[in-house]
Amino acid sequence: MGNPILDISAAVDMAVVDKYGLKMGDAILAEEKHAPLFPELAAAPNVQYIAGGATQNTIRVAQWLLQQPEATAYMGCIGKDEFGAKLQAACAKDGVKLAYMIDEATPTGTCATLINNKERSLCTDLKAANNFKESHLAIPENAAILSAAKVIYSAGYFATVSPASMKIAREKAVETGALYCLNLSAPFLMMVPPFKAVLVESLPFTDFLFCNETEAATWAETEGWDTTDVAFIATRLSLIPGAKSRKRTVVITQGADPTVVAINGHTTLHPILALPKEKLVDTNGAGDSYVGGFLAALSKGKSIEECCKAGAYAASVIVQNDGCTYPAKPDYSL
Repeated sequence: MGNPILDISAAVDMAVVDKYGLKMGDAILAEEKHAPLFPELAAAPNVQYIAGGATQNTIRVAQWLLQQPEATAYMGCIGKDEFGAKLQAACAKDGVKLAYMIDEATPTGTCATLINNKERSLCTDLKAANNFKESHLAIPENAAILSAAKVIYSAGYFATVSPASMKIAREKAVETGALYCLNLSAPFLMMVPPFKAVLVESLPFTDFLFCNETEAATWAETEGWDTTDVAFIATRLSLIPGAKSRKRTVVITQGADPTVVAINGHTTLHPILALPKEKLVDTNGAGDSYVGGFLAALSKGKSIEECCKAGAYAASVIVQNDGCTYPAKPDYSL
């Protein structure tokens, strides 16, 4: 459950990044000053429109690895427009069971995806995605999807949209025994007190927490932990008291460096699949796809080691393609 977004993706000079006050490797919500950026990218000769949104990327990759129609389901809010139709077509083609909320008055959300030297900067205009309401979860067929889920996942970005829906989902997980999974997603979420409060509130119910090393460092900074040691931060996050008997698993990716996993204060390192630089096309969606691979393996009851392997495989495929795209069939079996 998250923010369905259509990525408007194009390779740009650093002058464009600087012009809009953006940073490579960062993700922010669009402000008024960013409005001209979207048509500017759309006019680029190399522009691509790709189904995006962090949670939607993750669920599409999980579905791709599972290779079983509608093994996954997705909720979020789109507009009744051409961009919304593109998202529906992309997800349906991938085999994800769709339960979109349709906002007839607001356009589908878009993300300006600026690619420079194989790195990305994301600037998201949520539009319809911002209008998801918890009432959508009360519709009987959607309530049935939530009740049947073995794994429930949202990227942290959803904390800016519908904290009430996140609360319903994590409480349902307590009731059904489902695994509740969350991603810290972006530094700005931890630096804005109302958004951080949603993450703090969710943490005791979270069975699997994902982030990258930058987000981990930002969490530590906002907590006053005075450390940038990733293993130490993972350990502390895993030991924050939970509302469940199950111990929390914290998964921190570090780009080309091994992934750090902490469970109940004990950390392990898991290698990623290193690729020669010339094979890298676009790192956009790498973290989302790692989580998608991890969750697909988790839903099959695989070990943490196998979940990390599936995540590393998925990420290695996605970075060799534009945006969060992949071949028809994975060269990997769960």
